Amino acid sequence: MQKPRFEELDFRETELGDLILRRRTLLSLGNEEIYEVILGDGYLMSSLFTIVEQALSNLGLAAATESNGAGKLNVVVGGLGLGYTAVEALKNDSVESLIVVDFMQPVIEWHEKEMVPLGASLNADPRCRFVHGDFFRLALPREGEPGFDPETPGRKFHAVLLDIDHSPAKLLHERHGNFYSAEGLAKMTEQLHPGGVFALWSDDPPEATFMTALEEVFDFCESHVVGFFNPLQDRDSKSTVYVARLKELGRS
Repeated sequence: MQKPRFEELDFRETELGDLILRRRTLLSLGNEEIYEVILGDGYLMSSLFTIVEQALSNLGLAAATESNGAGKLNVVVGGLGLGYTAVEALKNDSVESLIVVDFMQPVIEWHEKEMVPLGASLNADPRCRFVHGDFFRLALPREGEPGFDPETPGRKFHAVLLDIDHSPAKLLHERHGNFYSAEGLAKMTEQLHPGGVFALWSDDPPEATFMTALEEVFDFCESHVVGFFNPLQDRDSKSTVYVARLKELGRS
């Protein structure tokens, strides 16, 4: 039986708005099948545009490898989406463990039930574990709270890769705002090893205010403008990946 050209695979009401997973076939792209995640009135993720999510993993882990040499990497991904950041990270043989934090249980269920294309790959990799939780709450834990890994309170990581908000200035929820301040970033780094890396996807051009906050906290930081072609609009688009690294032990 031929699949429908447009199919809503799941619909959930959440505190951030209606969450929809849909699949459609684009005749203009040779019947390419794409998956889309809609939250409220806007697109959250599309399998048609994954270059920047993959760049987030590759740029962030390259910086972590530079700090850690041949050592194994323990990594946190904030925001599961359709799984492209996580799958790209697992292609790196240096990754020993990967925790993927997502606020929305339905998104985790889509992968666990393999309703999305990359679910099987993530489920099959023993290095990968899903954590249902608020990344921003776990990043800034209160006294007695475990941090990113609820099974190992106080655990430290070599890299944190974040892809949740549209940008540091365009938030899915206003409560995320404090994280992007120098104070919030400094609190998050308590869960990083010396030389640890924080990398962030943003749909906006590099922002001077956020770069200033990074520079207050990290020893090294830079922004990468990543271009990709948008076939729906027949034009080139750009997003930003920020990469920031803490000072390594023994370096002045």
